[in-house]
Amino acid sequence: MLDLDALLNCFSATSCLVTQTSTGIIIGMLLFLVASGVTLIFGVLHVVNFAHGAFYMIGAYTAWSAYNATGSYYLAVLAGAASAAVIGVFFERLAISRVYKENLLMQLLVCYAFVLIADDAVKMIWGAEYLAMGIPAEFRVPPYRFAGGVVPPFYVFLVATSLAVAVACLLLIRYSRFGKIVRAAAHNANMVSVLGIRVPVYFAALFGLGCALAGMAGALAAPVRSMTPGMGLSILIDSFIVTVIGGMGSIPGALLAAIMLGVTRSFGSLGFPLFVDGVMFIMMVAILVFRPQGLLGERPLR
Repeated sequence: MLDLDALLNCFSATSCLVTQTSTGIIIGMLLFLVASGVTLIFGVLHVVNFAHGAFYMIGAYTAWSAYNATGSYYLAVLAGAASAAVIGVFFERLAISRVYKENLLMQLLVCYAFVLIADDAVKMIWGAEYLAMGIPAEFRVPPYRFAGGVVPPFYVFLVATSLAVAVACLLLIRYSRFGKIVRAAAHNANMVSVLGIRVPVYFAALFGLGCALAGMAGALAAPVRSMTPGMGLSILIDSFIVTVIGGMGSIPGALLAAIMLGVTRSFGSLGFPLFVDGVMFIMMVAILVFRPQGLLGERPLR
C-alpha cells in the first residue's frame, strides 16, 4: 500500500522529480479546465452542474472524430469545445433554466438524467469500446530535457493553453462588459432586465462557456487518455474536489487547487498508489473544516 522508499528516491533524483512534477502539472491543468467551468457556472448562476463530466466526454469524442476527419489536432480541440458549448446552451435553455430557483436535489436529478442520456448517445454514435487518438503528428518530436528529466512538447502545449484559458476567463468575467452584466444579473436579474438586457441570453452564453471549457479539457486529454462512455464521472469528482478546495466561484483558487491535486496524484502514484484518492478527499475535508470558503474563496457575509 505504501512505498515511501520509491517516493523518497524520486525526491532525491532530479530526473524523476522533473518528470513527476511535469506530469502532475499536466494533470492539474486538465483538472483546472474542467473545474473552471464548474466554478464559472456556480459562481455566477449558483447552479452546481453535476453534468459537467458529460461535456468533458462529449468534447473528447468530438475531437477524436474531428481529428480523424481533418488530421488537424488544433481543429479537433476547437471542435470539441464548440460541440460542448452548443449542447450546453441547449441544455441550459431546455432544462437548467427551469430549475434555477429549485433546490439542489432537483438540479441534481436534471443533471443526472442528462448524464445517462449522454452516455447512451455516445454508445450509439461511437460504440462502447475504448478509443484512443494517440499523440498528434505535430507533437511527435524529441522531448525537451531539463535537469535530466524528460518533458514532452505536448505537455508544454497543454500547460500553455490551459494558462491562456485561465487568464482569458478571469479577464472576461472581471473586466469585460459581458462579465459585468452576468455578475449583475446573478445578483438582481429583474433589475438588469428592466435596463433592456436579455438576461436569459447572457445566462445561456455563460453556461455554454463553462461547458466549452469542459469540452476543451476532454479534447486536450484525448491524445493521452483512452475514451469510453462514462469517462466523465471520475473527472467530475476530481473537479468538484478542486472547486471546493480552491473556493466556490474563485478561478485563481481553482487553478491553485488543481495544481496541488495534480502534483499529489503524480507523486502519490509512486508512494501510495492505492490511497491517492483518499489523500485528495482528506485534503478536501481539511479545507471544509478549517477554511470552509476554500483557499481563495470569499467568506460569505453574515
